Amino acid sequence: MNIPKSELQKEITYKASRSGGKGGQNVNKVSTKVELLFDIQASLLFTPEQKELMLGKLQNRLNKDGLLQVFSEEERSQLMNKERALDKMLVILERSLYVQKPRKALKVSKQAKAKRLEAKRMQSVKKQLRKGGIGHE
Repeated sequence: MNIPKSELQKEITYKASRSGGKGGQNVNKVSTKVELLFDIQASLLFTPEQKELMLGKLQNRLNKDGLLQVFSEEERSQLMNKERALDKMLVILERSLYVQKPRKALKVSKQAKAKRLEAKRMQSVKKQLRKGGIGHE
């Protein structure tokens, strides 16, 4: 499912704070670290079934208030970090909506079973011959 970025942006809360790492004095003066918060329960973009699926898959990523939290502090500009964090959130949400197809168990064919047993028998014969065969003691 493709989640529209512009629609998602309307439902996200942004917070900016000072970041650690590279940047020298820039780090000490400018709030470049970006934190995005998204309330899955209150979202209008998803159906109740989708919300339930997302909450189940993302329960380890939710904070104590039940909000999905994403941080970005790699870049030196707040705008770039905001874009990166938004992209991360989109990936997380899209992955959480993916439903894997159920695996169908297949019965082993008679031919495949016979082939496997024959290979096992040949291996057994090979090992018997290595021992020196029957009566070699």
